[in-house]
Amino acid sequence: MTIEMSPLTNSSGTNGSALVQMGLTSVLCAVVGPIDCARRSDELSDRAVLEVNVRTAPFAPSSGDRRTANPTTDRRIIEQCSLIQNAFEASLMLHLFPKTRIILDITVLADDGGRLCAAINAATCALVDAGLPMKDLVCSCSAGLVTGTGSSADGLEDIELMDLNQREISTYSNEASAVYLPCATMPQRGTVVLAQCESRLSSVDVFEKVLSAAMEGCQMVFNVMEACIRERTSKLLAAKMGNASVKANFL
Repeated sequence: MTIEMSPLTNSSGTNGSALVQMGLTSVLCAVVGPIDCARRSDELSDRAVLEVNVRTAPFAPSSGDRRTANPTTDRRIIEQCSLIQNAFEASLMLHLFPKTRIILDITVLADDGGRLCAAINAATCALVDAGLPMKDLVCSCSAGLVTGTGSSADGLEDIELMDLNQREISTYSNEASAVYLPCATMPQRGTVVLAQCESRLSSVDVFEKVLSAAMEGCQMVFNVMEACIRERTSKLLAAKMGNASVKANFL
């Protein structure tokens, strides 16, 4: 997992941006706001309005399908926009910016599975780069459970997978016992803000097992995210104090 803070300049109209790569999945997020609402009827007197826009580049799918998905009609994109909005409404302190709106523009540059998790992580880093107050970082990671692939003394046992790619999702989706669960948490608070499972579960214990693996993956994402944010902050502080060094290569 790699994170690049502020890949877009402020001259492009964004207040913060981040580029997150998880495996072969790459997502760019730009934050605009808080800004005035376009219409007075859209304003909320007690908090800001969070608007999430998700787009997929034509070259993003790993399958080679170059058809462009319409963000206004594609069911999967609309659903992911709603999930991302609900996750960040639980973390952002929207009550500090009444009668305004905050826009999250998310662009999927490469999709090899887990684009929802990568989009949430990119949005978190972009919001931190924009300086918007949050209760905690929202970290996301997917987990899966495949039956009969591990080995034990008694025979085959279930095995947990974290951060599944597109090949793993498509391979195990045909199995009746396979489970796929994207999850988003606030690790420092121990709160789950998103857990979406479309698989048929045999018992509650299976769900708890997969959710535990997903939360462990979110903690690993938090460690990487925290290190990147601290490095970015130290560079900004050094530049403010006049201790930053710039290297230029002239050809």
